[in-house]
Amino acid sequence: MTISDKIVADLVANDVEFVTTVPCKQLAGVIDAVEAEKSIYHIPSNKEDEGMGLCAGAFMGGKRPAIIMQNTAIGVTINTLVTLTQYYRMPLPMLISYRGELREPVACQAEMAVHTKALLNQLNIPTYHFHKESDVEEFDTILKYTFMCNKPVAILTDASFWGGYGDQ
Repeated sequence: MTISDKIVADLVANDVEFVTTVPCKQLAGVIDAVEAEKSIYHIPSNKEDEGMGLCAGAFMGGKRPAIIMQNTAIGVTINTLVTLTQYYRMPLPMLISYRGELREPVACQAEMAVHTKALLNQLNIPTYHFHKESDVEEFDTILKYTFMCNKPVAILTDASFWGGYGDQ
């Protein structure tokens, strides 16, 4: 079973029925797997804060949501996370590609990596960082936690988790 297949299987096992995604090269495999899963209603988003709004609507409509996105847009999601997701105690698993660490080929990605964890910490959002493939074994437990606590949870997945940056 691939990492992407495991992630989607855990989403299904935890009754996640709605997933929104924002395009990301590192997350392409899991986005494709979500799209192929018949029990998940998948809506691509243009922006991360828009996706969180869609997740809020799904939650208020009785569905368990999740969002798949890049860390480079954490800044634009802060207002939505605080005034919507956290205020209304909505569980929201956020599977986030963590760009900008060692061997990152895109310079502007490195700057947001410096701030991502600090911003999530400032918002009191539990954050887990997946570095190696075996870390995916914790995903099911993290999903159970977010739905039990009714709060957003960030799962940061770096390039080494997804197999590296390739030849760069």
